[in-house]
Amino acid sequence: MTKKQATDENENPKTAGGDASNRIKDPSEWTTGDEPMTGAQASYLKTLSEEAKSPDSFEPDLDKAEASKRIDALRKEAGRG
Repeated sequence: MTKKQATDENENPKTAGGDASNRIKDPSEWTTGDEPMTGAQASYLKTLSEEAKSPDSFEPDLDKAEASKRIDALRKEAGRG
C-alpha cells in the first residue's frame, strides 16, 4: 500500500474533497438542537445582547438551535458578522 492509498483510506468522508455541505447545517436541522444552550452560547449571547444594546435579546431558556440563530442575528446587529 502506498502512502497515498493509506491517506485516502483514513480520510474523513465528511471533509474529503473539500465539500463543506456536510459540515454546515441549519440549526433547525441539528439533532441536538432542542437541548438547552451551552454555557458558551449563553455567555456569548449575553455579551452580544449588551453590545447590540438589546439586553432583552438574552433569554436563558433558549435551546441550542434558537441560541445559535439569535447569536447570528445579534452578530449582525453588533457589527460582527
